Amino acid sequence: MQGMRKTLDKSLNLDQLRSFALVIETGSFSAAADRLGLSQPAVSLQIRQLERRLAVRLVERVGKRAQATPAGMELLRHAQNIETAVENAIDALADHASGVAGRVRLGTGATACLHFLPAVLRGLRERFPELGVVVSTGNTEDQARKVEENSLELALVTLPAAGRSLAVMPVLDDEFVAIGRHDLAPLKARVSPRDLAGLPLVLFEPAANTRRLVDRWFAAEGLQPRPVMELGSVEAMKEMVAAGLGYAIVPGMAMTGRGAHPELKASRLNPRMHRALAIVVRRDKPVSKALRVVLDAIVAAGKPGRH
Repeated sequence: MQGMRKTLDKSLNLDQLRSFALVIETGSFSAAADRLGLSQPAVSLQIRQLERRLAVRLVERVGKRAQATPAGMELLRHAQNIETAVENAIDALADHASGVAGRVRLGTGATACLHFLPAVLRGLRERFPELGVVVSTGNTEDQARKVEENSLELALVTLPAAGRSLAVMPVLDDEFVAIGRHDLAPLKARVSPRDLAGLPLVLFEPAANTRRLVDRWFAAEGLQPRPVMELGSVEAMKEMVAAGLGYAIVPGMAMTGRGAHPELKASRLNPRMHRALAIVVRRDKPVSKALRVVLDAIVAAGKPGRH
């Protein structure tokens, strides 16, 4: 066994690895060949060569379906990491080309994605047409975890964000407002927890960082809100209020620019309540040119008077 390990060819052909993964995914050599634009014999040859190189059998037939052997399953567990490592290497090499190119994976919340990031992303595309920014949305906890796992380069999240390996860069403060319909007992220009406590409220779902802020705002006055609805989408909350189903507390950025709703009136809160948005990245993350320009653009957009 030791002699075999010493003489085993440890190189991997990425085309063969991709063909193997597709054969297992589709359960068929012919289906994998169609996806790859190759002939079935060519795919079969790639798998045989990969098995010969690794000195193990990777594929077996169960009925009419091709399935991974135990050794094949072990290889599949590493295949995604191998593909990610190759993508990261290609992205890193883009720094050595002229200009800024490559891909940056950015996570954020739905509200920031709708009302803060579009102008930032438009500016980046105009300045760096070879730069790709892939955006995904989710809650703070999930996005911070993905940054720690390195499946995202950075995330724009609502603080607090937990993670010992994370560096946090404040971007902006977003003040909350109360909203109600213009024509249904419109709210005063400034409203307190007691003004809202007796009204039907449409609030964030309990797991959201923003809901915790709202609950603390009420609790400071010894009150506990009793919502008639709990939703995960600010835009859905706005539509429910516009339908006359209650009142809501939402981030101020959701009611500015294109987010302004013709049927809704926004009132400031007394005392003021705001959320802090910040960028989180891994402390040990190499900052490529592509990542640097995205970071700088988001921070610049968050400066007073820029949003």
